[in-house]
Amino acid sequence: MTSNLISLVRDLQRRKGRKRRGLAIAEGIRIVEEALAAGVTMRGAIVTPGLDTTARGAALVANLAAHAVPMTDVLERQLVQLSDTDTPQGVLAVVEPPRWSLADIEPRARAPVLVLDSVQDPGNVGTLLRTGAALGAVGAVTLKGTADLANPKVIRAAMGATFRFPTAPADEAEFITWAGRQGLTVWATGIEGSPLARLTVPERLALVVGNEGAGVRPALRSVAEHHVTLPLARGAESLNVAVATGIFLYEVTRAT
Repeated sequence: MTSNLISLVRDLQRRKGRKRRGLAIAEGIRIVEEALAAGVTMRGAIVTPGLDTTARGAALVANLAAHAVPMTDVLERQLVQLSDTDTPQGVLAVVEPPRWSLADIEPRARAPVLVLDSVQDPGNVGTLLRTGAALGAVGAVTLKGTADLANPKVIRAAMGATFRFPTAPADEAEFITWAGRQGLTVWATGIEGSPLARLTVPERLALVVGNEGAGVRPALRSVAEHHVTLPLARGAESLNVAVATGIFLYEVTRAT
């Protein structure tokens, strides 16, 4: 079991391995706790002897055992070799992340749908999911070019949102058709457009945030009712996409 689980983790460090197996790595005490709390299926966990020397670590080990998750002990130096972080926290688990489709996202009044259009940085993607879940979005749609949701960096940055926040992949045509059927008004964010404060927020909104460099693709800009922006101080060129989206979502949900 030890060698099999370690081999599996090494395979899941590659996108091809994650896609082929439909599995992902949840690393760190908080992320593994969140996965357990969300009821995510776990194939196994790798832990170091020092994990149960703290009260929180001991509680996690007991929780893993209570859920009948197979555990493999490794030395600290072995976990460093398997870890995606510089300072591992003594635990990582192989999980089956939820598989959502557009049908799992249920738009409703005053709860926007977040749309990620080719957001490539895994840290940004994870932060966007965490932010969307925290600020009242009903779910997220990830369009072609967006970072792999099973990427360990996405899972860590999402801080558990990966396991609870409905996030469905789609191509632009699928999204546009679905948004029309759901009666969603599409807004495209960017560095140019109407200041958000001047607009009336629709009850059913799809908020599209774009690629870190190129912004929202033309096909989506063409179907957007408004292009919206955040006025910045003189001399400031732009904001990080995750930071800007947090402001957009806060203002949108506050206004509805």
